[in-house]
Amino acid sequence: MTDSKYFTTTKKGEIFELKAELNSDKKEKKKEAVKKVIASMTVGKDVSALFPDVVNCMQTDNLELKKLVYLYLMNYAKSQPDMAIMAVNTFVKDCEDPNPLIRALAVRTMGCIRVDKITEYLCEPLRKCLKDEDPYVRKTAAVCVAKLHDINAQLVEDQGFLDTLKDLISDSNPMVVANAVAALSEIAESHPSSNLLDLNPQSINKLLTALNECTEWGQIFILDCLANYTPKDDREAQSICERVTPRLSHANSAVVLSAVKVLMKFMEMLSKDLDYYSTLLKKLAPPLVTLLSAEPELQYVALRNINLIVQKRPEILKHEMKVFFVKYNDPIYVKLEKLDIMIRLASQANIAQVLAELKEYATEVDVDFVRKAVRAIGRCAIKVEQSAERCVSTLLDLIQTKVNYVVQEAIVVIKDIFRKYPNKYESVIATLCENLDSLDEPEARAAMIWIVGEYAERIDNADELLESFLEGFHDESTQVQLQLLTAIVKLFLKKPTETQELVQQVLSLATQDSDNPDLRDRGYIYWRLLSTDPVAAKEVVLAEKPLISEETDLIEPTLLDELICYIGTLASVYHKPPSAFVEGGRGIVHKSLPPRTASSESTESPETAPAGAPPGEQPDVIPAQGDLLGDLLNLDLGPPVSGPPLATSSVQMGAVDLLGSGLDSLMGDEPEGIGAPNFVAPPAAAVPANLGATVGSGLSDLFDLTSGVGTLSGSYVAPKTVWLPAMKAKGLEISGTFTRQVGSISMDLQLTNKALQVMTDFAIQFNRNSFGLAPAAPLQVHAPLSPNQTVESSLPLNTVGSVMKMEPLNNLQVAVKNNIDVFYFSTLYPLHILFVEDGKMDRQMFLATWKDIPNENEAQFQIRDCPLNAEAVSSRLQSSNIFTVAKRNVEGQDMLYQSLKLTNGIWVLAELRIQPGNPSLTLSLKCRAPEVSQHVYQAYETILEN
Repeated sequence: MTDSKYFTTTKKGEIFELKAELNSDKKEKKKEAVKKVIASMTVGKDVSALFPDVVNCMQTDNLELKKLVYLYLMNYAKSQPDMAIMAVNTFVKDCEDPNPLIRALAVRTMGCIRVDKITEYLCEPLRKCLKDEDPYVRKTAAVCVAKLHDINAQLVEDQGFLDTLKDLISDSNPMVVANAVAALSEIAESHPSSNLLDLNPQSINKLLTALNECTEWGQIFILDCLANYTPKDDREAQSICERVTPRLSHANSAVVLSAVKVLMKFMEMLSKDLDYYSTLLKKLAPPLVTLLSAEPELQYVALRNINLIVQKRPEILKHEMKVFFVKYNDPIYVKLEKLDIMIRLASQANIAQVLAELKEYATEVDVDFVRKAVRAIGRCAIKVEQSAERCVSTLLDLIQTKVNYVVQEAIVVIKDIFRKYPNKYESVIATLCENLDSLDEPEARAAMIWIVGEYAERIDNADELLESFLEGFHDESTQVQLQLLTAIVKLFLKKPTETQELVQQVLSLATQDSDNPDLRDRGYIYWRLLSTDPVAAKEVVLAEKPLISEETDLIEPTLLDELICYIGTLASVYHKPPSAFVEGGRGIVHKSLPPRTASSESTESPETAPAGAPPGEQPDVIPAQGDLLGDLLNLDLGPPVSGPPLATSSVQMGAVDLLGSGLDSLMGDEPEGIGAPNFVAPPAAAVPANLGATVGSGLSDLFDLTSGVGTLSGSYVAPKTVWLPAMKAKGLEISGTFTRQVGSISMDLQLTNKALQVMTDFAIQFNRNSFGLAPAAPLQVHAPLSPNQTVESSLPLNTVGSVMKMEPLNNLQVAVKNNIDVFYFSTLYPLHILFVEDGKMDRQMFLATWKDIPNENEAQFQIRDCPLNAEAVSSRLQSSNIFTVAKRNVEGQDMLYQSLKLTNGIWVLAELRIQPGNPSLTLSLKCRAPEVSQHVYQAYETILEN
């Protein structure tokens, strides 16, 4: 019979019986008893009461029994530290056992017992094991040092274990070397300043010798360690590369990627003229191609890494285009990644092949994939100039298909093609205008408006087209509103006589009727420019645009160099440095590629630096449109500098000194300009009160929060409502509500028996739901429920259950069982029970996150009949874990900037606008998961109205 029998026991009071069996004289019975204890422990029963009895079983020669006892010890030593000391003598004895397996087992368990009291007793046995004659014991002891260092770093250093570990790098056994390297690397990561892995050519030689005989994981540890070494010259780099190259043909993909990482790093030091350099490039391609024949998940990881490699050295895979062609059965995430790499590898030699393939993809059924394929055609046109004409005709063919999303994507990419090749393909504008009515996505509408504004002089009815967009101005997304404002101003500058009314209308909409500060500010600046100096306006608005580069989505060079050093890790999949996603960032070192040696610098290829750029200068990265919060964050947040302004400031600012005299000069006080006689200056009342403040004060007013807003008093609890009427549940009526108190969620139930028989054996179960809500304990109904009796019960909940998106999002399906039957009902839980206590975001982080979340994710709501002032609102919301990050007053309105965090880690940012004397509040919500916004609004409404 298998060991499964130990998990199927039905006895109730087995602790006493197990105690007796553990103290039995028969070895077999003892072993059975320990197996039962381990089985109980595995399924979550508390068997810590048996600690002394289990520890007594340690005195045995039976390896299986010893393993089981050690397993028990590791689990319960932390909760029973005083008793765990009883086991120390056995450890010491086991570390001198003639059987090396027992010695290794003892030292491994010692490392897993994280109890400070015991740690010092373990130093002597560990020292002996590090010098043990058996390599199996030494390799286990090496890892134990890293574990001990995590518990008590000072002790490890005082006992000299680190020096012993360094000596193990020279061990004769490759597995011991690998574990010593792994342990030292682990310790070095948590203490970046310590120079533990002091690598030199001698130790590198030892590591390379061990590399050939290690297990695959040992090889990965050694290769990762080699990647952190900087060779002294190109000759040493070449020598290491030659010895690492055979790892490229390993069966384990992790070993292959670790080897690729070492080679990519050391290639930096090799001269491109060397024969060996070109040989190495040829050797790197086949292993990367082989990775693409694995299962989809591995393919995806390989593709993300290849994406980095292709950006750094496209020549490695330039002849392998065909392996990146999409297969019909590839999952979407693999398809999109392959598409990205195809564009990166596109060149004049293979463009015909790539375009034929992309045109095929554009007729697929998968919408996301088709969109990306259409975009890819546009990127090809921008990247390979000779193919631009063919790409444009392909895009026009696709527009003729009249498939809505294809047309929209095509228009977005044609806009970029116009910017790359001005005055070349404008003949297609007529075709684009025919499809104006079918555009419903913000990006496509914005692109079309840009085209109409930019080429207004070539489009006869440009004013009519833009006016059609203006009709629903307030319903458009911010991106479209901003683009429409600029396009109409361009149109006015090109055809001033015909479009004066239109421009007055859009400026009025942008400045007086809009709540968006970006739109309002742009509107005021245009208004002021047009009313004071139309010539300057023309120079600013109709200025020559810089040509866009072919690869706008390339990773910034210094970040790319850092990511190359992390090939084969999570950073290479996220395309972000570890500091961006590792909690706390403890021990994260910023890595970079080694500098090129003198011999390789002289042969630097011309293609690596842009023509005409001074040597050593990086090209500027143009910020994305809508990066306005980024500009805010770049303001000097210090106090304004007193004293006269520097004489050079006005020269640097150019003709328009916006910041020198504050923005108030934009808003009134200056004589009306000549050249726009009918142009009305913006009304003073429409100017935000804080716009006159000097920009030197930065965002300080945004953050002058009154200290200590609100006190914690538990979140709002709704009154109980009937969830399951008696007529639907054979006489059982269930009412209830949800509460959150000090981080704990519970479901407060009221069970009423309206039947004629007694109800017993209650149990409850939840179906999978959007936030993983599940009972944290059984439903407690202690006594039988007699007829006409009512009982209250509070069921603690957690959020670690299975997750499945429900409709609506906060729907919870519940099954309740008793001795009569099983009954089902569903209820909606208020979302504020999921708002966690650590949901207050740091101010700078709030700004950065608000900027980072796309504008289309913003939702606006009205909360009516709320007579509270800002202090009371802030206090009431804070008691339900909605935290005020910042507060300011604009034009007499109080603006509260708030953050909250859901149990699944989703952040929601809010702007709450309160007009004193007006019971209606305006709530703007931004979140990466916009589907929660409606429910967060309902939570706000519920909390503020009750």
